[in-house]
Amino acid sequence: MNKALIERFWDDLYRRDFEAVGAYFTPDGRYTDVFTPDEDVAVGPAQIAARLRLGLEPLEGIFHHPGRIVADEQTVMTEHAEEWHWHTGERFTVRFVSVHEVDFDGRLTRWWDYPDLQGLLDAAPVWWMEHIMAGYSKTGIDHTPEDPTEATS
Repeated sequence: MNKALIERFWDDLYRRDFEAVGAYFTPDGRYTDVFTPDEDVAVGPAQIAARLRLGLEPLEGIFHHPGRIVADEQTVMTEHAEEWHWHTGERFTVRFVSVHEVDFDGRLTRWWDYPDLQGLLDAAPVWWMEHIMAGYSKTGIDHTPEDPTEATS
């Protein structure tokens, strides 16, 4: 059951239906790329859709190469790759392991991606990186690091 849920999820993502992807999540569902800063987590359907749109919408093409999917009652792990094409000619295949946690109502509570982030950053064109950096302030995600002194006060 959860394997089929995630297969539908991937289908919606690669059709770039970002609102449909966001709708899989609970209101407090969380998504991040693990190798980004700890505070860089999208929470809730709207932030998740915004984060995906920011990175994927500018691509000329994105092609999914699914691999193994392993699922149990609450966790789904997918080994897969995304082939990214930018309109300026750059191309890169990003390899991932994605981990989804599913509640008992069939809604996603957590999506942690483990991408080849360094390979992606090395391959991505400068204009796309600038777009990402400029757009992060508009996603609604709070990127301000927590002040460690406030936690002890």
